[in-house]
Amino acid sequence: MTRDFRGRAAVLAGLSGLFWVAAVADGRELAVTVYNEDLGVVRDRRTVEVKGGRTELRVSDVAAQIDPTSVHLAGDIRVVEQNYAFDLASAEKILHRYLGETVDVLAEEGRTYRGALLAYDPENLVLRGAGGGEEVTIVGRESVQDIRCPSLPQGLITRPTLIWLVEGAKAGKADVELSYMTGGMNWHAEYVAVVAENDQSMDLSGWVSVENRSGATYPEAKLKLVAGAVHRAPPPMPVFAKGRMVEGVAADQAPQFTERGLFEYHLYELERPSTIADQEVKQISLFAPAHAPVKKIYEYAGMYGGGVKVTLETENKEAVGLGMPLPAGKVRAMKADRDGRLEFVGEDAIDHTPRGEKVKIRMGDAFDVKGERILADHHQLSDRVFEETIEVKLRNHKSEPIEVVVVEHPQGSWEILESTHPYEKKEAYKIEFKVPVKPDQEVTVRYKVRVR
Repeated sequence: MTRDFRGRAAVLAGLSGLFWVAAVADGRELAVTVYNEDLGVVRDRRTVEVKGGRTELRVSDVAAQIDPTSVHLAGDIRVVEQNYAFDLASAEKILHRYLGETVDVLAEEGRTYRGALLAYDPENLVLRGAGGGEEVTIVGRESVQDIRCPSLPQGLITRPTLIWLVEGAKAGKADVELSYMTGGMNWHAEYVAVVAENDQSMDLSGWVSVENRSGATYPEAKLKLVAGAVHRAPPPMPVFAKGRMVEGVAADQAPQFTERGLFEYHLYELERPSTIADQEVKQISLFAPAHAPVKKIYEYAGMYGGGVKVTLETENKEAVGLGMPLPAGKVRAMKADRDGRLEFVGEDAIDHTPRGEKVKIRMGDAFDVKGERILADHHQLSDRVFEETIEVKLRNHKSEPIEVVVVEHPQGSWEILESTHPYEKKEAYKIEFKVPVKPDQEVTVRYKVRVR
């Protein structure tokens, strides 16, 4: 198998020099807009050399996951015809194209064979005329070291290539702009919230991670990110290449994005050019750490089991230190221990959050606060009407007083007949009790509900 691989590799050796690209970059300008859902839009301005009259123009440094139906070329030329070639060269394809043609085979011990390739399979090569006549020679693939072909067969290319038939007003340089959509590009936001010692404020910093698996590198590109759910029609044709695993991670630490609205979405633009390498995740600071007050909320929804949930809540307002529309992403919360080292205390995912909206980070379950819900009484009044008495017990083992929000979801057409604590109707089937609980105290919320 090793020798067979070497033979295949020799077929492809040096082919890149045989493939030419008519479009020569001169003063190239790249702009890339990345969306949240496996989509990038590339705009490529460059100066190309064209011949007078009708001529062919080729560009191969495009994304392997390009959507060829989205390609648009504009500038000082007129496009007559547009093609997308993706029949990529491989050892098997080259051998297939050379059936009946003369090839050179280098085997072990310096033996060489030259003849017309009649057939091939994983075990053997069949050549005619390798001995100087019309005889047929079968060469075992295990002994083959190199297979040499005169040139790359016509029609095979080493990279996906855009080909245009264009007409220019005169021979010479022409300014053009190529734009297209491609798969294999994505971005998402991540946030780090460092909670203060008293749990009443936090420092929130934001980062964006730009993933490029499109099959192309975009050097010194102007980068824009679009946040929002952009509707897309089903793709008209399959993607021609798949991204590999991420091979590198790059990080920039200074905040460099400006934000503005774009239709019903938000656009974040990097203020400097950046190289977006293929098979790379690039991390860039979205904004500097912002200091904002937070409120710690304890919530117990005993109908569904589980413990007392802890949530940190703030508002996305400039008055409290924030104010930039926050793209959806994961928030990781950290807090310093007594030795000053940050420890992980919870994480949550937030949705796209406009200015003025609340930011809620679900941290986990409280260790020292417990809740217990029991059905204390049930009385059937008729086939369709019954009354229930619910008790919710809250125990606070912390050293400071807290407030627990008890969430209940009465079903059907309901009416609270009596209650030990005031409640607020939040939705048709949701009520909340805000219950203060002192240190080492147990408080029982008891209410009676009639359900029809």
